[in-house]
Amino acid sequence: MRSLPPKVFLLSLLMAPGIINAQATTNIKNNKKEIVMNTIQQNKEVVRQLFEQGLNKRNFELVNELVSAEFTGLQDKKGGAAFAAPVLPLIKSFPDIQWNIVDLVGDGDKVALHWKWQGTQAAPWFNLAGSNKTITNEGMSVMTVKDGKLISAQVLTDRLSFLQALEVLPTDVNVLYNKKAHNGQVNFIDKFFVPAAAVNEFQERVHINRNFIKTLPGFIEDAAYEYHDSEGNLILVTVALWQNSEALNNAKEAVQAEYKKQGFDAQAMFKRLNITIDRGIYTQSQN
Repeated sequence: MRSLPPKVFLLSLLMAPGIINAQATTNIKNNKKEIVMNTIQQNKEVVRQLFEQGLNKRNFELVNELVSAEFTGLQDKKGGAAFAAPVLPLIKSFPDIQWNIVDLVGDGDKVALHWKWQGTQAAPWFNLAGSNKTITNEGMSVMTVKDGKLISAQVLTDRLSFLQALEVLPTDVNVLYNKKAHNGQVNFIDKFFVPAAAVNEFQERVHINRNFIKTLPGFIEDAAYEYHDSEGNLILVTVALWQNSEALNNAKEAVQAEYKKQGFDAQAMFKRLNITIDRGIYTQSQN
């Protein structure tokens, strides 16, 4: 065997540790990346199993296994029961309901999910009689998974389309806004989204306000359209018809004066209870 020249041999000895360390560092980085990727895939699989095997097959034992005991839902319920609570009324009303995963994206401990469901309303939905209509709805969730279990979820659904499909609201919601407004009359429309925990306090305040505005000059009539979603949240649309814009403006001033007299701060209440509001003034369309 031919030996290396002394200088070459010495250089090889000096370079060897650096090469070995570089390879070790690369291997560690690759291993960490592989672990992260494996964790993301496992988190996505937890969410997939929840919907495809848990909800679609009504396997709530599996739901309990995949949802952490620390998961908190409506009315401070915990664990798998908290995750299932908003879904059970849907399953009762739509016995054949199935969730289809449109897209599933993972990043760290977060899993973003876009889903669509379809079902036939064979039984009443709260106070709405069964219609035997097949309905499709969709939504998105951002879920957090830790140690193979779901620990939290933020859900956003297309409530408007759902209500329209059930004919709670018309396909063209403008018909609500233009209700009987003519000859200078105007509708003042409020749309509220009220979290479940705030519903009782909010409804008491609405009752007070509606009774008060009925005593004001220029008031003609009002109506309220409400709906409770599967999570117990309230969506309320109120329509107040006034003789004209001047009467409405005077009514607004009177309401604020009454608030001041009562020591009531509406904006502070909305902020405290996480209530969102969309309001506007509408007149009859001439088209």
